[in-house]
Amino acid sequence: MNNTYSSPTFDDQDEYPQVTQADLARATFRVGLKPAPRKRRVTILLDTVLIDYFKAKAGERGYQTLINDTLRQMIAHYDLEETLRRVIREELHSQSQLAQV
Repeated sequence: MNNTYSSPTFDDQDEYPQVTQADLARATFRVGLKPAPRKRRVTILLDTVLIDYFKAKAGERGYQTLINDTLRQMIAHYDLEETLRRVIREELHSQSQLAQV
């Protein structure tokens, strides 16, 4: 009985078709089995001061990535702030209702 296992070699590049940009454009990006959102290219005009600030802060990371992360943080902060305001309003309202009884 032969216990040796031979894995196929992939030296011959003609064995597999070349992946083109069109193939990548049609691809569905997934995390696990769920489709993952992709980034979308947009054109936006920003103040020169803002661009210079983010370029100086970004270093090797890339200033566009830093701008994206900052916008994400603002969304999370805004959602948290709105939730806290709603809860405080509800609590103040319920406390004023109890005081009237």
